[in-house]
Amino acid sequence: MTPAPPELDYESLFRLDGKAALVVGGYGGIGGRLTDLFVKSGASVAVGGRSREKAEEAVEEHDNAIGVELDVIDRESVDRAVAAVVERFGSLDIVVNCASLLVEGRAESLAEDEWRRVLDVNLTGAFLLSQVAAGPMLEGGRGGRMIHFSSTRSVAGGRRGFSAYSASKGGLNTLIKQLSTEWARHGITVNGVAPGFVATEFVEAAAADESFQRMLLSRIPMARFGEPDEMAATALFLAAPAASFITGQIIFVDGGVTASS
Repeated sequence: MTPAPPELDYESLFRLDGKAALVVGGYGGIGGRLTDLFVKSGASVAVGGRSREKAEEAVEEHDNAIGVELDVIDRESVDRAVAAVVERFGSLDIVVNCASLLVEGRAESLAEDEWRRVLDVNLTGAFLLSQVAAGPMLEGGRGGRMIHFSSTRSVAGGRRGFSAYSASKGGLNTLIKQLSTEWARHGITVNGVAPGFVATEFVEAAAADESFQRMLLSRIPMARFGEPDEMAATALFLAAPAASFITGQIIFVDGGVTASS
């Protein structure tokens, strides 16, 4: 049974009151801002990550939030984390997947185990998380929102060694479209956010390379890098009632890079 369309009003367009969200990678540069924004928008939030300690530290200042251990490539770990969220909050309405792995290496010399490790985290992990999270969403009959973080590298090659990363994110984009098509009739939307360059710990090495930064800036029509808050705000939009009829889309938050490529 497809949930009825929401009754939209100005006051609630970007509110998440009464919703339970799981933010995987919620203590990273973008994930941390996203966690704060979701809490301020009224959601109950569980921060998930491989480090339970970091996950719990990320929610210390929030009353209605918990930290859970979650490794996206371990099905049992995902099962336990999702069960913990449902037990604590009574439902699971929103999942945001910020978990990602970047390993640089020229295609001619990239080790097979590195290739598999990147694909496991960025693609297989996204599928396992979606599959497990769909359980309580389907059983609850209230629909839900799934948001995966992709990348501009999902649609364009780069001169640095991004073969595994680009392939994994390209596959993720197609997975998003497939899951959105299968689950739309159940009121579950599945979308992606694809950041351009954002100076976080995730790209610390590249961020320290001044010549690489200058090259990037020369290719960005807006002539600046993105901010974590801008990525978090896009995820909030996709999770909120304002985006109730949007599914299967990849939103590129990149200052115009992909539009001008």
